[in-house]
Amino acid sequence: MTSIEEHPSGEPNPLRALTLEQLRRRTSMKWRTYPADVLPLWVAEMDVPLAAPVVRAVTEAVELGDTGYPVGTAYAEALATFAGKRWGWDDLAVERTAIVPDVMLGVVEMLKLVTGPGDPVIVNPPVYPPFHAFVSHMDRRVVEAPLGADLRIDLGVLEEEFRRAVAGSRRAAYLLCSPHNPTGTVHTAEELAAVAALAERYGVRVVADEIHAPVVTGPGARFVPYLSVPGAERGLALMSASKGWNLAGLKAALALAGPGAAADLARMPEEVGHGPSHVGVLAHTAALRDGTAWLDAVLAGIEENRRLLTRLLAEHLPGVVHRSGEATYLAWLDCRTLGLGDDPADVFLRRGRVALSSGIPFGTGGAGHLRLNLATSAEVITEAVRRMAAALD
Repeated sequence: MTSIEEHPSGEPNPLRALTLEQLRRRTSMKWRTYPADVLPLWVAEMDVPLAAPVVRAVTEAVELGDTGYPVGTAYAEALATFAGKRWGWDDLAVERTAIVPDVMLGVVEMLKLVTGPGDPVIVNPPVYPPFHAFVSHMDRRVVEAPLGADLRIDLGVLEEEFRRAVAGSRRAAYLLCSPHNPTGTVHTAEELAAVAALAERYGVRVVADEIHAPVVTGPGARFVPYLSVPGAERGLALMSASKGWNLAGLKAALALAGPGAAADLARMPEEVGHGPSHVGVLAHTAALRDGTAWLDAVLAGIEENRRLLTRLLAEHLPGVVHRSGEATYLAWLDCRTLGLGDDPADVFLRRGRVALSSGIPFGTGGAGHLRLNLATSAEVITEAVRRMAAALD
């Protein structure tokens, strides 16, 4: 590894802190799914040490034996303060929040509150594959309203699917990914207000997955919470410190309700709140409250890596189309001109020993694409692109 660069805050770049040898000692999914000769740039785990405030919170809890059941509103209070400072959202009502095990299980619980078996749930493919899987497994029907050619929400297509979904007085929900995974699109306030207006016009309930909200890196880009826009009063949202601070293994998330959805959230079964990890809640609370300097250093590193990837692709894989996103630490790559078929990730794994996420499970628009995880060192990204280019020889 090269020397660790510092963010203006004085925080060193966490993406340059660990060697490949250190990372390969990890036992999580990212590092144990594939053989040791494979570079893993697939699942959404970051190659970083934890933020010091998180380490302190977890260490103190373990030393104290504070490993019981979660309780209280400290997590929600920390999120409300963070949201006010970060996004200018001062209306996050702690009394309209509830802890849930994680974002996707929270999504399931929110959808259960506003839909029934067989009801349609609209999604915007290409989109995070669990949107399809979890919705189908809970006996709801996935309806696709694909993103437009610009990788943004196509409001015309969305309205048509809303209209169809509620035909016959059926209940329907819209599962919004904001910011969007895998494209890194940050929805604007105007777009979200238009979504809210359509949802109210057709009686569709919006459930927003905002897990990537802290990870906005594009110059001038600003995350807008769905519940902050006019007309979103009946919306529900899920937030977490998981993606911003690499806490997927410390399970905890928050469900949030607009004022018109408070009664819905109140119907969530009490036992759902027993699912989060108490230590996870402590870790997420510490991250939101005291980990912003660390987060800013990570975001600066991710943006550097995004620019690096753009340069490397132009030099070594000019046939790959990369529309640089403004959020998440994921890159969505269009490989259709390379002649590798619908699943280029499989080719790069077999020939180049690089693990990437196949675009196929992301739904319509995913074939011929792949997703690459940018939350690693510049050296790993450089080696990955070198291997991918060599795989085409």
